[in-house]
Amino acid sequence: MEISTVAGMIVGLLAVVVGMAMKGAPPEVLINPAAVLIIFVGTFGALLNAFPMEIIKKMPIYFKLLIKKPQLMHADELVKIMVGFAQTARREGLLALENSLNEVKDPFLRGGMTMVIDGMDGAFVRDVLELDIALMEERHRTGALIFSQAGMYAPTLGVLGAVIGLIAALGNMADIDALGHAIAAAFVATMFGIFTGYVMWHPFSNKLKLMSKEEVELKRMMVEGILSLQAGDSPTAIEAKLIVFLPTAKRKSLKGAEGS
Repeated sequence: MEISTVAGMIVGLLAVVVGMAMKGAPPEVLINPAAVLIIFVGTFGALLNAFPMEIIKKMPIYFKLLIKKPQLMHADELVKIMVGFAQTARREGLLALENSLNEVKDPFLRGGMTMVIDGMDGAFVRDVLELDIALMEERHRTGALIFSQAGMYAPTLGVLGAVIGLIAALGNMADIDALGHAIAAAFVATMFGIFTGYVMWHPFSNKLKLMSKEEVELKRMMVEGILSLQAGDSPTAIEAKLIVFLPTAKRKSLKGAEGS
């Protein structure tokens, strides 16, 4: 589970509720079906206007990614795998790696290794893998765009909700006490719009972008390892090339494990 998403939502809600209590605003004003309808349903309607249905249908997948982050291979683990492949290839040749592919769970790495074992040209292998990465980035960019657009629409719809509430409140000014409550309720939609826009939708978009960046970096690391294997580089050379993708602390721990 991506605990930061759950924690962020809880902390954000607590900040609003506790802040309202400290300011003397009753939390029960948040129970406003009209405001919920305007913000959440209105934002969804705006997204329907902005994106085709085949993209809208993928929103549950994007929400799932935010809650349960995909388990990617660790970069230091990839270094060890590629060095092991290089050692096998040096002893027995590239064809000997075919038996090891069954243990490779990542489909991108397995596909690239299969092309190399089949003797395809290095330039062709790089083109195919780079195109795969580019298309993946585009898919991820679309997912992040949905939430960033929702973050733009929600606050504006909050203003619209406040205007609607004020129109209703000012339509009956005979009861001053009721008017005060009506005006306060009118701004609940604005609060919902700002909260969802800047605590949910924009941060969700940012998190999806960071997840995409992490996966792209891992795949580019795989590309370098695969092409180095095809070029016949030594295990030491492959390790030296791939280890630059790791943070300094990871590099030291990897070298320390090898030394021991």
